[in-house]
Amino acid sequence: MENTPEAAGTEAFDASEEPAVRMFALIHAPWNGWSIRGNTIISHTQDGTTMRTNREVTLALTGDVMTGRGIDQILPYPGDPRLYEPYVGDAREYVKLAEHKSGPIRRGVDFSYIWGDALEAFERTAPDIRLINLETSITDERIPWPGKGINYKMNPPNFSCLTAAEIDCCVLANNHVIDWGFSGLADTLRALQSGGVDRAGAGLNLAEAQRPAVKHFGDEQRIVVFALGAATSGIPESWAATEVSAGVLLLPNLDERNAQKIGERILSERGPHDIIVVSIHWGANWGYSIPQTHVRFAHRLIDMGAADLIHGHSSHHVLPFQIYKKKLILYGCGDFIDDYEGIGGHERYRSELTALYAVTMESATGNLVSLRLLPLEIKHFRLNSVAHADALWLCERLCREGARFGTRVSVGNDGALWWNGP
Repeated sequence: MENTPEAAGTEAFDASEEPAVRMFALIHAPWNGWSIRGNTIISHTQDGTTMRTNREVTLALTGDVMTGRGIDQILPYPGDPRLYEPYVGDAREYVKLAEHKSGPIRRGVDFSYIWGDALEAFERTAPDIRLINLETSITDERIPWPGKGINYKMNPPNFSCLTAAEIDCCVLANNHVIDWGFSGLADTLRALQSGGVDRAGAGLNLAEAQRPAVKHFGDEQRIVVFALGAATSGIPESWAATEVSAGVLLLPNLDERNAQKIGERILSERGPHDIIVVSIHWGANWGYSIPQTHVRFAHRLIDMGAADLIHGHSSHHVLPFQIYKKKLILYGCGDFIDDYEGIGGHERYRSELTALYAVTMESATGNLVSLRLLPLEIKHFRLNSVAHADALWLCERLCREGARFGTRVSVGNDGALWWNGP
């Protein structure tokens, strides 16, 4: 795969910037590796430094974070390990499966352990918001949703594993947040609120489920996160929030009517200085096919001015992305944390290779400025830096699958995968 460091080292200086400050940044930043927050420097360099002005906003996004089941069992306060799955009745079996493949995994690890090298990756991006899809309940409820088969939960005392990574917002409109019933959802909402982590996509009623998460940045600007779940991701119809009952914000389908309805609601709440993120749990777990319904739904929201970034998830592996009218569409970000390490059957997708998405946008327009994927590997229930060969594999796969959208990435000197631009 051809390496194009020019793309990784592209500068984004505004020609109107004061030349003295601009020159200071150019001289000092690449050597010192500074991450400067000011109102003049807005360069991104391939050595990993992140520098920009308040004319830009950077988001750090991940795919599915599943801290329940086997992951919960290695944290400081493992919960009740009983499961009600067809083949596995004890969550500790998933730890043993991973150990059989990769070697011993410590028990009682500290809260930051599971994030591993992702913690440094978060710091490198210097984001204005850290956003994940939390695909588990935070509860000690012992009665699972009947007949569902797979039920994720994390023991509430292990909540600090989220704050260890300084997560700002969890989107909850997915097919596992109610695995332990509506009481488990209520426990999850309480845990997030008491822990100071914002959420979107689920609530005690429809109004709460529709309410976006908001993160302020700059002077008077906001990042506003709306979260939706599509029935195609496996969310039961009975989980849909109503005016009088708890649940998730569920889309029965992704047709034009629903896109219009969602777009109009977003526009009714959009402020003049907002960056709008629409986070959607949609589609199958495996395979690189992107349904046209997803493409049309995303395009419609962007056409309406109701989305600056589409944050898609549900696929267990990374999917291609698209740039549409200067807006980024992430069709599937893959699993970021899970306990699938010892489970076989889909090795060709290499779901152990994941990425932290660092997305920088113009704060005035929401247009994409730069996209970096910081590749990581899930091993020993921990996120680890990848070998160069693995970064190249992920790069090749994204280029191959992204060809339909005209998107390419290349591996920079910092090991990150950089979008090569239009």
